[in-house]
Formats: sequence, structure tokens, C-alpha cells
Amino acid sequence: MELYVVDAFTTVRFSGNQAGVALLGDRPFPEEGLMQALAGELKHSETAFVRRIGDRAFHIRYFTPAGEVDLCGHATIAAFTVLREIGGIETGLYALRTRSGDLEVEAGADSVWMDMAPPRDGQSFSEEEQAELYAACGLGLEDRPEGLEPQAVSTGLLDILLPVKGAALDRAVQNEAEVARLSERCGVVGVHMFCLEGDGAATARCRNFAPLYAIPEEAATGTSNGALTYYLYRRGLASPGGENRFIQGEAMGKPSEILSRLTEADGDVRVRVGGRAVITLRCDLLEH
Repeated sequence: MELYVVDAFTTVRFSGNQAGVALLGDRPFPEEGLMQALAGELKHSETAFVRRIGDRAFHIRYFTPAGEVDLCGHATIAAFTVLREIGGIETGLYALRTRSGDLEVEAGADSVWMDMAPPRDGQSFSEEEQAELYAACGLGLEDRPEGLEPQAVSTGLLDILLPVKGAALDRAVQNEAEVARLSERCGVVGVHMFCLEGDGAATARCRNFAPLYAIPEEAATGTSNGALTYYLYRRGLASPGGENRFIQGEAMGKPSEILSRLTEADGDVRVRVGGRAVITLRCDLLEH
């Protein structure tokens, strides 16, 4: 089994968000315990196990150090970057099977774009519940920007989107046990905190916390920023056809750039997330 470590949503080595990529060729997925153990050994937020199921079709399963998840944006960007760089694919469109459904991936010359699962709103929160969410991140309701409230949203994985004023993003300190407890109670992966930028340099700056899945903080999260794109669109803050730019990972010293696009046709809303990646390591899993 060929293994790669890839820095996703960046062009700078040792920046962005690292993902493990395991190439299986057309062989079946290994036993689930092995995939989980390997993800735990690599200790990246996600490891993608990539199986070819057709000339232009792949099946990917995603594992965090704690368990399998339905979809992962940065690990998908990483996987298709590896396939392109080693000559396994050419540029163009590919079908991708995931636990979130069948999606389309576009491998470009220097970037990868992927469909998100159909967007959907999840739970909204009472004032008391909102206070709990902000308190779990070391903040209060006074750090909530006017006109925006927390909302659970999914474009593949359900996250709580937590809007904050600019200064609050940098001084937020999560209580991991409390964020994990609230995530489990709400049936979400984690909390995606964001503040809208006013200078036009980026659509938003973000931080992502998913301690329930052994990810204290993540440097770049494709699915969460896909969900954020839909959240902003629903509130008139993102336009169909435009490109959005999200900056994440600054607090970790791993600045990342995640791009998104939203389209709307006959009431059908679709979100795509894209970015670049760089391979940093290649090795082989020895057979025993």
C-alpha cells in the first residue's frame, strides 16, 4: 500500500492541513480495523483510503484517529493531487463515491475542485443554547455579531457554524471537553467559528474545533467552509457564481486558503470547494 502525506489548501510545504493518502489501486478496502489503526498511527485529522472503481471513478473512505467520517474536503483535495502528480489521472472530471453520496471532482492543472453533498440546514439554537456554545469557546454572547446567529449546517458533515466579531476569533480558547459534549449532544462533528472580513482580502477568517473526533483544532476544513458558503448565501452574504475565499489555520501557524463556489438553478443549490495541495512525504506500508 502506497502512503502519502499531503499538505492541502496550500502551496507551501508544512503549511495548510495535512492528510494521509493511502492508494489501493483496484484492490478491495482492507479490514476496517487496519484502516482505523493506520489513521491513528499517522495522527492526521483525516486519512483517505483511495480505491479505483473505474477508468474515471474512485471510491474513498475517510478515517480520523477516532473513527470513520462520511466525507472530508481537504483529504479529497489531497488524494486527487497525489493521483494527478504520480500520473494516475489526467486533468478532467471524475466520479467519486463516498458515504455522503456520489460526487464529482475536477482535477485541474494546479488545483482540485469537488462537489459538496447537497446543503441542508440543521438545528438552530435558543439564546440559552447559544450562550453555552460561546462559553465553550471562552467567549460570551457579546462576541456574537449583530444579525448573525449560530446554526448547524451540512454539505456532507454537520457542523455548528459560530459567528464571532473579529477580535474574538483570535482570543477564543475552547474547552475541549465541553465542545465535545455539545457536539455529541447536537449530533455534529464540531464547531466552525468564523468572522467576516471587512477589507475584501477574504470572505471570512475561520477556526475549526472537532475534539469529539480527536481533532482539537484543524488548519483547513473543506466541508465546514462549504457549509459556511451555504450559510452566507442563505443570509444574502454570498452570491451564486462568485468565488469565496476562506482563511483558516492562522492560530496554528498553518495558514490555509479554501475556495468555494455556489450555483443555483431551478431551486437546486450546489456548493463546490477547491484548493491546491503539495505532497510532502511518500512511503510504503510493509506487509506482515
